[in-house]
Amino acid sequence: MESHVLHIKNMMCPRCLWAVEGILNKLRIGYKTVEMGKVITALSVSEIENMKELKNALEKLGFELIEDKKMQLTEQIKGYVMYWIRHADTRKEKQTFSSFLTGHLNKDYGYLSSIFSEVENTTIEKYIIFQKIKKAKELILYDELNFSEISFELGYSSPAYFSNQFKAVTGYSPNQFKKVIKSAEF
Repeated sequence: MESHVLHIKNMMCPRCLWAVEGILNKLRIGYKTVEMGKVITALSVSEIENMKELKNALEKLGFELIEDKKMQLTEQIKGYVMYWIRHADTRKEKQTFSSFLTGHLNKDYGYLSSIFSEVENTTIEKYIIFQKIKKAKELILYDELNFSEISFELGYSSPAYFSNQFKAVTGYSPNQFKKVIKSAEF
């Protein structure tokens, strides 16, 4: 039986997988697996009878079916960036993101980088930094980890490097950011 891949934008967390599985089950669209950013099904897009309903249901939850090949590849890269950041503290091997990505997508990093930059108007490296800082802000708001622990959790080589990069992106040191957030709370 031949497999087909449906690429879905904004599907980057376990809850997203669960939500998409729910949509597929409700619409009775058979699938083999649901993974970050994609659904593997026995039916091609043209063979799915209720494709319009699928697109509408996905859009209601903030997802989008992607048919453009460059967009599909870009969404896969974003998914791997999110995975990389989420598991930064548990990676034992000292592998670079470029080797991690090329190993998973079986494509040259220069090609991947070029496509990503064309579609997103930024580099993969800048996107990674932006996502790390976004996650750092979230962790600072939770107020459960100190800055050294946040630095480690996000895979930074040192708290100082984390602090410098945080300030370069936000304009605030992590400590200043925390104080601004605390003063904004009621």
